[in-house]
Amino acid sequence: MQRVFSGIQPTGIPHLGNYLGAIRNWVTLQKDHDCLFCLVDMHSLTMPWSPEALREQTLASTACLLASGIDPTRLYNQSAVSAHARLGWIFNCVSRLGWLNRMTQFKDKAGKNRENHSAGLYVYPNLMAADILAFHATRVPVGDDQRQHLELANDIAQKFNHDMGVEFFPLIEPLIPPHAARVMSLRDGSKKMSKSDPSAQSRIILNDTADDIAQKIRKARTDAEPLPSEEAGLEGRPEARNLLTIYAAMSNRTLADVLGQFAGQGFGTFKQALADLLVETLAPVADETRRLMDDKAHLMQVLRQGAERARAVSEPIVSEAEKLVGFLR
Repeated sequence: MQRVFSGIQPTGIPHLGNYLGAIRNWVTLQKDHDCLFCLVDMHSLTMPWSPEALREQTLASTACLLASGIDPTRLYNQSAVSAHARLGWIFNCVSRLGWLNRMTQFKDKAGKNRENHSAGLYVYPNLMAADILAFHATRVPVGDDQRQHLELANDIAQKFNHDMGVEFFPLIEPLIPPHAARVMSLRDGSKKMSKSDPSAQSRIILNDTADDIAQKIRKARTDAEPLPSEEAGLEGRPEARNLLTIYAAMSNRTLADVLGQFAGQGFGTFKQALADLLVETLAPVADETRRLMDDKAHLMQVLRQGAERARAVSEPIVSEAEKLVGFLR
């Protein structure tokens, strides 16, 4: 069984894009892989944060992941396992400035005001490498936007192995689903669905009620043209493509298949079908999330037990890495 590691920032209740892009895939992977799923609360400090909000959002994220079908024994929060920080510091000293300077995500997030951003935002790819390699994970489900960071993690592992004269850290293989849905805003099909969007109508949150989901889909931006029969007919129609992509992903069908079903129809009929499909799948997740949020003691217990398991896996690996670099114990 290959070991899989994946992490998600605890920004509260995930949205539909998180579900289709990551969470649903995690539920499938845990059936035949040795998986560890991490709420990367240390990464949350790379941008301005509220301590109280971070605590609440970590519990909310835990509730939603459990409600979505994540095995509670495989879930924990990053800061509860010291191996992340210890190996992260070693990797800060192995990684090269030139490598980090090539990371496009820092440039995108920091923008023109990069001098005022935290050093943590700059070096967080080193911590991401430590997150994975602290467990000798060999497979990591990622989106295309994280592929560069995974390549950096392999560079760090290879340099560590070379400098220490060992074959200690394994090669990491990205797991990029071939038909991963790229879910866009319901208000602007050119932008990714995001919780930072000021409009709540732009996204479906996994604890939305059935009425919330139906209303957001009804109000989702579209155009005046009927649905085409072929994908070429979606050229220049980002909102139409987005809604059809969501339907295809939620129903585990191809876009061509969905187009064949709804070709020539208006958006009224299609939106009702999409809302019904989303409610059928997500309403049970929302109900269970709300139930779990009323039992914070249980959520804390899940995270504590998950951290114990994560420590049992990571401690021998990171202790050996510390021994290899010359730390005394």
